[in-house]
Amino acid sequence: MKMTELKELTVDELNKQQRDLKEEMFNLRMQQSSEQLENTARIREVRRTVARIETLLTERAAQA
Repeated sequence: MKMTELKELTVDELNKQQRDLKEEMFNLRMQQSSEQLENTARIREVRRTVARIETLLTERAAQA
């Protein structure tokens, strides 16, 4: 997801999205370790999106 799309979400939606992405990342790493992962670039995309979400959550916490 792009940062502009993430900025439109509420804190609860961001937390839910973060949980879902971390679960997906775990599954991707499991697939990679068992050599079943086809799209290795997806790990990078998920990791960066999680970082974007954490950045937004930190910014919003600082504003409050």
